[in-house]
Amino acid sequence: MSKVVGIDLGTTYSCVAHFADDRVEIITNDQGNRTTPSFVAFTDTERLIGGAAKNQAALNPANTVFDAKRLIGRNFDDPEVQNDKKQFPFSIINKGGKPAIEVKFKGETKSFAPGEISSMVLAKMKETAETYLGEEIKGAVITVPAYFNDSQRKYTKDAAFIAGLNVLRIINEPTAAAIAYGLDKKRTKDKQTVLIFDLGGGTFDVSLLEIDKGIFEVKATAGDTHLGGEDFDSTLVNFFAQEFKRKNKKDLTGNQKALRRLRTACERAKRTLSSSAQTSIEIDSLYKGIDFYTSITRAKFEELNADLFRSTLDPVEKVLKDANIAKEHVNEIVLVGGSTRIPKIQKLVSDFFNGKELNRSINPDEAVAYGAAVKAAILTGYTSSKTKDFLLLDVAPLSLGIEMIGDVMGNVIPRNTRIPTRLSEIFRTTFDYQTEAHFRVYEGEYSCTKYNNLLGEFVLSGIPPAPKGEAELEVTFDIDFDSILSVTAVEKSTGTSNNITITNNKGRLSNEDIKRMVFEAEKFKEDDEKEAARIQAKNVLENYVYSLCNSLYDGEMKDKITETEEEKLTKVIDEIISWLDSSQDASTEAYGERHRRLISAANSIITGAYNTGETPQDTSGIHYLPPPYNQN
Repeated sequence: MSKVVGIDLGTTYSCVAHFADDRVEIITNDQGNRTTPSFVAFTDTERLIGGAAKNQAALNPANTVFDAKRLIGRNFDDPEVQNDKKQFPFSIINKGGKPAIEVKFKGETKSFAPGEISSMVLAKMKETAETYLGEEIKGAVITVPAYFNDSQRKYTKDAAFIAGLNVLRIINEPTAAAIAYGLDKKRTKDKQTVLIFDLGGGTFDVSLLEIDKGIFEVKATAGDTHLGGEDFDSTLVNFFAQEFKRKNKKDLTGNQKALRRLRTACERAKRTLSSSAQTSIEIDSLYKGIDFYTSITRAKFEELNADLFRSTLDPVEKVLKDANIAKEHVNEIVLVGGSTRIPKIQKLVSDFFNGKELNRSINPDEAVAYGAAVKAAILTGYTSSKTKDFLLLDVAPLSLGIEMIGDVMGNVIPRNTRIPTRLSEIFRTTFDYQTEAHFRVYEGEYSCTKYNNLLGEFVLSGIPPAPKGEAELEVTFDIDFDSILSVTAVEKSTGTSNNITITNNKGRLSNEDIKRMVFEAEKFKEDDEKEAARIQAKNVLENYVYSLCNSLYDGEMKDKITETEEEKLTKVIDEIISWLDSSQDASTEAYGERHRRLISAANSIITGAYNTGETPQDTSGIHYLPPPYNQN
């Protein structure tokens, strides 16, 4: 059986893990890091994903995409999308009522759905795992915020499919973190009530679980899919932009490159303030040649974000109320997500629980991927002393129902119902001699449907004519392990039925879209591989030139060839160097042809210089840094 992984697809950073030999291994990426920025950049020559994309963001802000998770599964007119649109340096356009990201790529204007960007990040995580594990990865457990709605979950599943992954299960991030926390504790005798407080880069979840001898039962969940470290960064960016304007009488908010550099500095300052009482920000030539040097204290950072910090307690209160559990009965509060490193957040949570010590035993950046990897192993039949007798019971995060007369929400599945589940309700016809019924399926907590999220709609025909209220229509909601919904309606007297697996065209990709994106993803991968081969050919040529220069001027060849031969070889080398300087975007074939020409020229001169008849070894496969050509 092929190996499987767990992937934490984060707003700001993503992480991949694998379970084997009774332990979880967090897989490092090509830069040696255990987490990968969820960034995708487009340039005139290539596509960049992860650290390489984030590192060039300040130079290419309009074409460097991040926070795609905040757009996934949403409508363009969603207030949060409109707010994000003002903040992002890249362009968000309306494409069929959904947000799309518009960038310049290889000289052309292209648009991508948020799910496409997420699929690129997932493909990068897949590639990272494959490189480390040495085989193709197909199966994965993908995590999502617990408070993601139906369309956001499906959109994430689509993104994984586009990336070439078979989704074994979609699981909630705090639930995955609970697995990471509880895996080694499942054999303890006492039942534990555990609250997972998961505050990441862009989303926030709170889940309350009972852990009892390997059974992990979620009792309630709540959260905010648009709250996290990025929002704290934005507060700092706005504060310092105003300070810059006040000091220099210049407004930098219209300059995306300056804003990106400022945001990077603010993110760094935020991290530093978790361990220091004060930090400085120093940015040379931030805007119009003006340097920006300033400082900020932890107290000021906390003051600026006070309202956002306090708002994290609302979901905590909600889950305790929904689960009907007093806060005194919570045994452990487990912190997950990078933003829980902020001291003020820790103090607020601890104070809420009457000074209780918080549990920081798991890595907040890696816990979600860790738990997902364990779940992936269990789903594929890999059992060990740790995973044996393991059972995970999760809940539906939002209520699900049918719109009734007067736009009233008729709940069929209340929030925090254990999943998978199948529940039914009887509805009656509204009009005399009604022969068909139009069902509109909603998700949300408001009694009025216009404030809830429309998931989909369908029609049941063939209802026998009868006075209003006599025909009984049984509506059944079926939620699977991924929290994805199917709805069936049956007319009781005849058995006439119709059903819908909610596709939510307002929030999900069509089959045609998915097919197109899969094709484009394969083409992108092919183009990426071609670009990697081109760069490798360039590096091979540069390295060979470098090794020849070393041998010719300082090494073993220096005293073994004549002055005429040296001049002849030097001329060829200089020609190649000059060509390299003016041909940075040459083709793989062009670099290869110059490499062969140089080898031929070198061979004809060097062979006679060695008694053995052997030329110096071609060390072009060794990856030196490129030499500093033509530096005057």
